[in-house]
Amino acid sequence: MIFTRAIRVTTILGLTAFSAVHARAPQGNAAPEGADRYTGWGAYGGGPEQIRYSSLTQINKDNVKQLQVAWTFDSGEAGGLQTNPIVVNGTLFTTTPSHKVVALDAATGVARWTFDSGMPGRGPNRGVTYWADGNDARVFTAQGSYIYSLDPKTGKPDPKFGKDGRIDLREGLDRDAAAQSIALTTPGMIYKDMLIVGGRVGEGWPSSPGDIRAFDVKSGAQRWTFHTIPHPGEAGYETWPGDAWKTAGGANNWAGMAVDVQRGIVYAPTGSAAPDFYGAARLGDNLFANSLLALDADTGRRLWHFQTVRHDIWDRDLPSPPSLVTLTRNGRRVEAVAQVTKNGYVFVFDRGSGEPLYPLEYRAFAASSVDGERTARTQPIPLKPAPFARQQLTETMLTTRTPAANLEARKALASFRNGGPFAPLGVNTQTVVFPGFDGGAEWGGTAFDPATGILYVNANEMAWTGGLAPNDASESSPAAGAPKYRFTGYKKFLDADGYPAIAPPWGTLNAIDLNTGEYAWKIPLGEYPELAAKGLTKTGSENYGGPIVTAGGLVLIGATNFDRKFRAFDKATGALLWETTLPFSGNGTPATYQAGGRQFIVVPAGGGKDTARGADKTPPKSGGVYVAFALPKK
Repeated sequence: MIFTRAIRVTTILGLTAFSAVHARAPQGNAAPEGADRYTGWGAYGGGPEQIRYSSLTQINKDNVKQLQVAWTFDSGEAGGLQTNPIVVNGTLFTTTPSHKVVALDAATGVARWTFDSGMPGRGPNRGVTYWADGNDARVFTAQGSYIYSLDPKTGKPDPKFGKDGRIDLREGLDRDAAAQSIALTTPGMIYKDMLIVGGRVGEGWPSSPGDIRAFDVKSGAQRWTFHTIPHPGEAGYETWPGDAWKTAGGANNWAGMAVDVQRGIVYAPTGSAAPDFYGAARLGDNLFANSLLALDADTGRRLWHFQTVRHDIWDRDLPSPPSLVTLTRNGRRVEAVAQVTKNGYVFVFDRGSGEPLYPLEYRAFAASSVDGERTARTQPIPLKPAPFARQQLTETMLTTRTPAANLEARKALASFRNGGPFAPLGVNTQTVVFPGFDGGAEWGGTAFDPATGILYVNANEMAWTGGLAPNDASESSPAAGAPKYRFTGYKKFLDADGYPAIAPPWGTLNAIDLNTGEYAWKIPLGEYPELAAKGLTKTGSENYGGPIVTAGGLVLIGATNFDRKFRAFDKATGALLWETTLPFSGNGTPATYQAGGRQFIVVPAGGGKDTARGADKTPPKSGGVYVAFALPKK
């Protein structure tokens, strides 16, 4: 067992080195805009605040049981969907599994146009970005390493944008462009006349840097860059080896961002530095990896930051955009930013200063025994809200589904290294990672109700294991004289039948009152149909894709892998109000909007994250279907 000791932060600032630079104050003291403005779904996450909230009430908890399918759109492609569609002026814009862009009539689902760059899709593509200024408008989409600017009426590229209607994200990184690998997983954010993006880069060696950049929406010219791996003379440079800025990679924003338009601040969460699991070539805390960054949206200048994991060797990327929320704390209204993590933590900061709104504790964890590795001495742990996922796997948490499965799990656990949330990986052994590599929280993000201050987040409660093994010279990094190791692979802790080797819940939906830091409710999310048929119900399951919340009293979410359900819950109590089965699991986040006088809820139902289990080892099929629900026409 690896024990930890706690270092209490007496002055609850919790800001790591270089994070005390404050943002400029907002102009004036205007109260937050009313919730009634959230009537559309014009951007990924519903809008720049990333709260996934709608003030529409036509569909509500009194009539949600009357929902029926209004239309479907099937791309005819396999591969799954992780998208969050957007709707502008009666047109729904989204992507297919092969990364084509489709524009659909939002009321009927009839296709208006399709854009195909001719490049096959690789990896997830979570949607598109829309910009407009008067009658001038663009749709931005990522295809491989390119971003295209499309006419929203025709889907044709704008020849004035970049070169032949596209820009290449491999260029402008201060490295050989031809040697870079970068793609846009999550759509960029709009601020004024700029498109602000991060990107997905490699997680091994070598890897591209995770620069955050802003591009002119009309010309495609690069307007500013923030180096997440600092260059000489930049804050945080000394938290890396001296030449790391030339060769190190990662520390990238793949999960998306939020924008405070009034303040002119973009909030960008970042992932781990590369390689993920062995950091001898990147000794130090590695700012600004695993950090929530507050950047001046006009210039890219850092205003404040908070690093959630120092010298990450567990792949603890910040997995989703933060939510820009307004809370009541100590009798005053506070504009805040809430960030969830794969560890199952919720960090809440003052939006302008970066000061934590709840106490933090810096705890010391065991050091790595792997040659050349040097783990961080302490890691920040929020004391409130409590984690929304279990933190330490114990024997009492193992499966009791059958006596044989329990015995098998006990034997396996005894063979693992098991030291809690920041136990370093060992060589030629497996270490428990709990919550697993997929969280805790995942890319679907959080929903926030501005009327109540409650944050909704779904979570995985799965144990995984990982380890290291000696690497051969051809795969080694250029860290002179240091022993080299490779990651042995992502392994779920499952029983012989393919079910989780831990006791339920295996997935949850959580409602957290950010005004108090207390839980309003917590319920299992999802089931395994074959287990439910035998009486093992309300187990929860792995879930990917996020919730939305509405003024009609609803939390709506698909996400669950194995039962393929789409559900509506009472947002106040967590009571299940309605559910239906989708053609594939709803691994994208829903969107809701009004068209032709009717409120619609559209769900990306493509699957793609399911796994085989039980006696049937055939992997489940995936697709690319969008299903829209509405109340019956009067």
